[in-house]
Amino acid sequence: MADLKTAFESAIANSKNLSERPDNATLLKLYALYKQSTSGDNDEKKPGFGDMVGRAKWDAWNGFKGTSPDDAMQQYIDLVDSLS
Repeated sequence: MADLKTAFESAIANSKNLSERPDNATLLKLYALYKQSTSGDNDEKKPGFGDMVGRAKWDAWNGFKGTSPDDAMQQYIDLVDSLS
């Protein structure tokens, strides 16, 4: 568990230093996996249609509902590694 947490924190740092900016779909996936890893299942109120960015983030995070924080951390690490 400690190794996973360390690798996750390292991946977070690495995600800020990627050679090129990922596309929006990948950024949403990174956001969703980060939120699932750190906050668990999405229990926030869904933003209205006027908040398109907030709604996209909410939908992305909600797509990982039921994923354990450890699994989400590993997926985040794997995704950042694939982008490096």
